[in-house]
Amino acid sequence: MSTSVLFDAPGPKTVRRHRLYTVLTVVALLALLALVGWRLSSSGQLEGDKWEVFVTPAYLERILVDGVLETLKMAAGGIVGAVLLGLVLGIGKLSNHAVVRVPSWALVEFFRAVPVLMLMIFFFSVYGIYNGSTGPFWCVVWALSLYNGAVLAEVFRAGILAVPSGQAEAAYAIGMRKTQVVWIILLPQAVKIMIPAIISQCVVTLKDTSLGYAIAAPGLTALARPLYLEFQNHVPVFIVIAGIYLVLNLLLTALANVVQRRFVGEKKQLEVSAVGTADQRTV
Repeated sequence: MSTSVLFDAPGPKTVRRHRLYTVLTVVALLALLALVGWRLSSSGQLEGDKWEVFVTPAYLERILVDGVLETLKMAAGGIVGAVLLGLVLGIGKLSNHAVVRVPSWALVEFFRAVPVLMLMIFFFSVYGIYNGSTGPFWCVVWALSLYNGAVLAEVFRAGILAVPSGQAEAAYAIGMRKTQVVWIILLPQAVKIMIPAIISQCVVTLKDTSLGYAIAAPGLTALARPLYLEFQNHVPVFIVIAGIYLVLNLLLTALANVVQRRFVGEKKQLEVSAVGTADQRTV
């Protein structure tokens, strides 16, 4: 029987001890869940009338339209803005001209360091408070775009630098300028490398829309307070909202993974074809 070279295979006593640890951990988790369920039941949070609001058509439509739709709109605006800003700043940090490189570096470091909630509050103080119901919406979008754009700028920069140097050298050898090399040669290849990080940042952007609660922005979290104040169902409200966020993030991740598999699959297919051609030539 083959064993791993990274560690010694556990002996019989160690295997039994690990199984005992597993059983104790499962028992402890079940006991914790039972305790939570008992506390919720004793406080009346598991009664049917506390959950009835989520199957009532009027409230369900409010959750889907005023909650989910507004959340998706803010997330979409933040993602688009972050990708565009990250692309500009990431390429700007690779510029040979200090007048472009230094401001790009400063903006990335500044917005990456400032918490996104502070950005939302700042924009709300100078803009959102004076522009009615649409003000908080755009404050959330701008804050998400700046913060996540600064993070994606580093992703784009690292992805471009991760492309084999021979690609750029070959492009320069045929007379292409640096702008052409970046946009035509390096960036399309770098996108395939960056897709997992971009997916992760899109999920972060979607979740961070919940911070708009602090500036009375629309969305799922904005519905929480009116619902639990009216029905006194704090726990069900937050369980349902957390579940909706979970579903939205899973759908976003699944969609992004489909795109990733398509790009990576094409890359692997090209690699397999190249290897097959090389083998034929060898034969």
